[in-house]
Amino acid sequence: MSAARRAFVIMPFGKKKLADGTEVDCDDVYRRLIQPAIGAAGLVAHRADADRRGGSIHLDMFQDLLLSEFVVADLTMDNPNVWYEIGVRHALRSGGTVMTYAARDRLPFDIAGQRMQRYTLKEGKLDPDRLEQERTALGEAIVATLGAWRGRRASPVYQTIPSLQEPDWKTLKVGDVNEFWDALDAWRRRVDIARRNQRPGDILVLADETPNSLLEFEALRTAADALLKMNRPRYALRILEEARKLDPDDVKAIQIEGMALGRVERYAEARDVLTTLAARHKDGETLSLFARTWKDEWTQVWNTHPQRQEDPAAAARDTASTLHNAAAAYHDAFRAVPGEYYPGINALTLGRLWEHVTGTASKLPLERIAAGVGWTASVAVERDKDYWSLATRAEMALVEGRQKEALADYADAAALAVANRDRFALDSSSQQLDFLGTLGFQAEIVGEAARIIDRAEKQLDALVGGRKPAQVEPHRVVVFSGHMIDDPEVRGPGKEKPARFPPEKIDAAAKAIRQRLDKIGAAAGDLGMCGGASGGDLLFAEACLERGMRMEVRLARREEEFLAESVTFADPDRRWEESFEQVKENKATTMLVMPQELGPAPAGVSVHDRCNRWMLYSALSMGLRKTYFVTLWIGEPGDGPGGTQHMVELVRKLTGRRPEIIDPKTL
Repeated sequence: MSAARRAFVIMPFGKKKLADGTEVDCDDVYRRLIQPAIGAAGLVAHRADADRRGGSIHLDMFQDLLLSEFVVADLTMDNPNVWYEIGVRHALRSGGTVMTYAARDRLPFDIAGQRMQRYTLKEGKLDPDRLEQERTALGEAIVATLGAWRGRRASPVYQTIPSLQEPDWKTLKVGDVNEFWDALDAWRRRVDIARRNQRPGDILVLADETPNSLLEFEALRTAADALLKMNRPRYALRILEEARKLDPDDVKAIQIEGMALGRVERYAEARDVLTTLAARHKDGETLSLFARTWKDEWTQVWNTHPQRQEDPAAAARDTASTLHNAAAAYHDAFRAVPGEYYPGINALTLGRLWEHVTGTASKLPLERIAAGVGWTASVAVERDKDYWSLATRAEMALVEGRQKEALADYADAAALAVANRDRFALDSSSQQLDFLGTLGFQAEIVGEAARIIDRAEKQLDALVGGRKPAQVEPHRVVVFSGHMIDDPEVRGPGKEKPARFPPEKIDAAAKAIRQRLDKIGAAAGDLGMCGGASGGDLLFAEACLERGMRMEVRLARREEEFLAESVTFADPDRRWEESFEQVKENKATTMLVMPQELGPAPAGVSVHDRCNRWMLYSALSMGLRKTYFVTLWIGEPGDGPGGTQHMVELVRKLTGRRPEIIDPKTL
């Protein structure tokens, strides 16, 4: 859940006098008119420190005026700070501002044409007969302005100077420390940890929890980029859909969308997106991504050619025109930005491959391309030795048949990818080497390079898996959510709450869970996932481990807190405590603690709601078709947020499917 969107209020504080001497309680106007109107519009009102002195402009105020997605200004009084701040806002942002006033016949000429919402004062107090109507009108004005905000240049500064562009907020950070950037930096670190641990489900949860609405777009774009680099393009597209509602014109977001569309083989859409972008933004990266869609399409048509398996070279010759289109598109991108080695190396490699499969000399200037790539890649390695510059220099040496240099650079690049947990980089090189090897291009060098990359991928698998050996993706993933065992102190006949899952139903519930696992076909090597609470969760974990499945137990709280709240609260014979320990210590179990993996839950977010999303997103990131859902549920609302009902609703919302439901009342 994203943080609430914030509206910054510009107005005087305390009691101030009008020009005629009438005293107005500005704080009362804020509490009873402005703040409720902002709340009704779905925003959270925020005022700066009331102790701000004239002439002393706090750093936070500048950042509020820059970053707040909405500003409401009360111009009832000729207060110097108010006029100064509305001027700053009009200079920094082209829209997202509503002005209100009372007790004036007219406003100054410079802002007279702006959107205004008038309210009424009687003897310095809000008019009780008009207050509700005027509060509603102000809220409606805010909603209308929000709806018309994008592209609407409401600021008189931006209206007067049509060519003026809003500043990039990232370049205008004021001061050394600020809560907005601190929150974004902490959130980014969590996303990077999730990427390094290869846990896309973690990123999907974090994408629901962007640190504040002011930086929501930046956070969502970061999440989409991370998911794409983890080879989860469908989820990247889902996140981008939300990001582009906030800023449909951001170049980087459109580039990520183009890459993601290509990764899910929607090549026509990818080219359309990137062609439209290139028409207004002819940078090398956009043109390179456009070329990538041609490369991906050639890979697809080659792989699906009828002769692909028995004679891959013949299949490549039949699809050589698409391969040439890809090489030519990369050449166009390299000409646009000759200092960028990425389009150049692809133009060179695909051009030489085209010559290899057709036996014909290419009309592309491959010698000049090679000279350019060699220079730019070498400079890049000297300036900043990263994976991509090393891999490019390695591929350059491969194309030219320089085996020793190629293998040395591939080894250095692979070591960096492992250190940075960068599976996307290794996947990229692996895919390139795969089709080069299949077509017999520089076969000896390609074979050795592929083995280097393969060893690095296995090493990365071992690192991500911690002390446990890397495991293959399961054929089935079964997510469970269910009632805890009833606490006899509060549930049952004559108690505060009716029985839900009484102890006498334990054996029958365990049998029903096993039957559902049989029905699904869950077997050794498959993955079970649950929350670890007494009752349904632990019965499910026991059943999964019995049949040789792997288990992920995801705790909503730190272990000691979770045990007290969800395991030992009704456990006189320590049955559940012992079960928890046995499940935890089983070699097939991975126990993940949510606050350690994701950080603390945002204010107002139930940890149990969050844990449900964490489990479900993590399971779905392995593939919807292999994911199954089992619940132990009486079909009624729970005691609070994040219970079994929430999981059932979440499954239906995200998948359209109905879980396997075990009703304790029928056992």
